[in-house]
Amino acid sequence: MGFRSFLSKPFAYYIQSLDRKWIRNAVQSQENILKNLVEKAKNTDFGKDHNFGDIKNYSDFKKNVPIRDYEGLKTYIERIKEGKSDVLWQGKPVYFAKTSGTTSGTKYIPITKDSIPNHINSARNALLNYVNETGKSDFLDRSLIFLSGSPTLTDTNGVLTGRLSGIVNHHVPAYLRTNQKPTYETNCIEDWETKLDAVIGETLNADMSLISGIPPWVQMYFDKIQAKTGKAIKDVFPNFSLFVYGGVNFEPYRKKLFDSIGKKIDSIETFPASEGFFAYQNAQEDNGLLLLANSGIFFEFVPAEEYFDENPTRLMLADVELGKNYALIINSNAGLWGYSIGDTVKFVSKDPYKIIVSGRIKHFISAFGEHVIGEEVEKAMKQTLALHPEVSIAEFSVAPFVSQEKGKSYHEWLIAFEKMPNNIDAFKENIDNHLRKANSYYDDLIKGNILQKAVITPLENDAFQSYMKSIGKLGGQNKVPRLSNDRNIADVIVQWKV
Repeated sequence: MGFRSFLSKPFAYYIQSLDRKWIRNAVQSQENILKNLVEKAKNTDFGKDHNFGDIKNYSDFKKNVPIRDYEGLKTYIERIKEGKSDVLWQGKPVYFAKTSGTTSGTKYIPITKDSIPNHINSARNALLNYVNETGKSDFLDRSLIFLSGSPTLTDTNGVLTGRLSGIVNHHVPAYLRTNQKPTYETNCIEDWETKLDAVIGETLNADMSLISGIPPWVQMYFDKIQAKTGKAIKDVFPNFSLFVYGGVNFEPYRKKLFDSIGKKIDSIETFPASEGFFAYQNAQEDNGLLLLANSGIFFEFVPAEEYFDENPTRLMLADVELGKNYALIINSNAGLWGYSIGDTVKFVSKDPYKIIVSGRIKHFISAFGEHVIGEEVEKAMKQTLALHPEVSIAEFSVAPFVSQEKGKSYHEWLIAFEKMPNNIDAFKENIDNHLRKANSYYDDLIKGNILQKAVITPLENDAFQSYMKSIGKLGGQNKVPRLSNDRNIADVIVQWKV
């Protein structure tokens, strides 16, 4: 047992003993955080504009602070970019996490001195929780790989600016840097394919134990290793024992990833974003993610069906219900207020408070009033794949096709098959039936001959990678939406039709 492994166990126990206190009092922790956030920000530009000095409780807060997305905060962020202080939070941010938005173009998300621990400590605690729960710590003594964006930072009027994963890379603890892969120089390579080749060159002969990254990009890493060696990942990295992931629903990738690995290993799901680190899986036998209710973020929850209403219901943690789909709203010590991150969640437990990520609030299909969400299409795909074990897919996305002729419109499933179904018609029938069971509105449209049944368009197995490369977004944290309410993606990606 190495020194990292040895020291991690008492440290993990200590951190978990601290966490148990706030986990038992999550609602009170949230109330304390709201009070603290408002008090600290009352003399900022935003605090003055929104009467923070008069806010006494959550009811007052809702009256003064509307829900908004990045566009709603953009004028404040532009002031910070110009070099101004005390705009959204005390002083100036330490960083801007630069990310590309689908509607807002490039976004500059502030990260402050107060909010850095949320990003760094939450990632650390996810691993320490695993050590404490399982007793496994040997992985810390071997090589660890974090597939991330470039750590190269630029200066925006005194605020260091770059990708979140690159920013976090600067805060990897010194005791892990000696066994962290890849090297800083390789991480700085911008072109994803060039970078991936360099990563493989550095890691192929390393004693890898932990691999972390977004599943589709980890799969690319595995595919290239297998093509180079002709071996399963378990034979290339015999001590690989822990996979840490986040950013997308893992289920559509699970089978192929574990087939590539060649054995079952432990995994930890996390829920990070540029705006904050919100939750992580804290039990190997439970897929729910522990909501981090004591980490500088006050959470609000809007019933998903009310999100686009003029005055939607806004709930704090004490008022949520199990199994209900909520849009996640955050208020944080990074200076984000009433901020809709675009994700939807469902609570699977209230003791402790645990969630699953159910989809994206803007990623849905409702061209005909069906309001199909990501969770439903992913569940339909998972259930269908279980009925067709011969099938392997790389990726998929769903889009509406609107026809002016009755009964001629449909949902098009664009699927990059690695192994085609033995019977494509049966596969199509199964996927459509599962979606109809999940969404009664969609079922009614089929029964009423408003829509015809789903259409499946097989794509080349690297179609989605080719599409992302064509728009300059291959690698990093970028991913194709599971579903869209238009054909902006579908009409381009069909060029890779089989």
